Amino acid sequence: MRPESLLLLRHHSEKCTVGCPVLNRCLDGGVPCHSITEFVGESGSGKTQLCLQLALSAQLPSSRGGLSASSIFIHTEFPFPFRRLRQLSRAFRMLHPDLPDPCDRVFVRAVHSADELLHLIPTIETFLLYSRSRWRPVRIVVIDSIAALFRSDFENTGSDLRRRSSLFFGISGGLRRLAKKFGLAVVVTNQVVDFIGDGDVRVGNLSNGLYSSGRRVCPALGLAWANCVNSRVFVSRDEDGPVRRRKMSVVFAPHLPHSSCHFLINGEGVLGVEDMQPQQDKTV
Repeated sequence: MRPESLLLLRHHSEKCTVGCPVLNRCLDGGVPCHSITEFVGESGSGKTQLCLQLALSAQLPSSRGGLSASSIFIHTEFPFPFRRLRQLSRAFRMLHPDLPDPCDRVFVRAVHSADELLHLIPTIETFLLYSRSRWRPVRIVVIDSIAALFRSDFENTGSDLRRRSSLFFGISGGLRRLAKKFGLAVVVTNQVVDFIGDGDVRVGNLSNGLYSSGRRVCPALGLAWANCVNSRVFVSRDEDGPVRRRKMSVVFAPHLPHSSCHFLINGEGVLGVEDMQPQQDKTV
């Protein structure tokens, strides 16, 4: 990518609010369209919560940071948190009573394997075309999570590793094509594994490594998958003290410097700590 292209991406790329001004500042306005953004973190760090809130926030008009758009939410972890989505939807409607029922604009689909996801991409494209004429167009596609699709179907053999890499590039290439064609913000979640290796290894912008719940971790799926996403945002947990806080940190992104912020999760959603008085985090 040429330097002038990076400048255009930084200053003119459309973004979608994540529903919180503190988090938006960390991401320089929100999640960018025309690209793939990864939220990576351990279980319970808040990845799914962020994605649910993003899917609702996309329905806001551009004057409020949204895309006036619907969302596709592809889940690979079961069951899907319908109860939490409805809870967030009620809080969303309290803030934005002029909008219709936000749950009607989040289209949920289950996927059980990487091959199924790869073969689903043409169907997604057809649905994107259809949504343009029927409803608010779909501008957000969430996959929660990509790591779950590769957890048990592959062994550490040469043939399986080659097949896995092929699926990585096939899935990410298809998603990137749709993102560019339809102006989508594609968001995938990824899991972490314990870090084992050289303590001096640099990971993106975070020279001291990635830490969550007091242990050093690294993103699952390795370097091959890291090359498939445009931006990576690390979501971690801090168990110290009476208040359970989470932290969002930019690991790498073509349009962002390193930045980070803390947030809490309660019944109303994901909230940056600057937006509220300190209180006990209540994950649902």
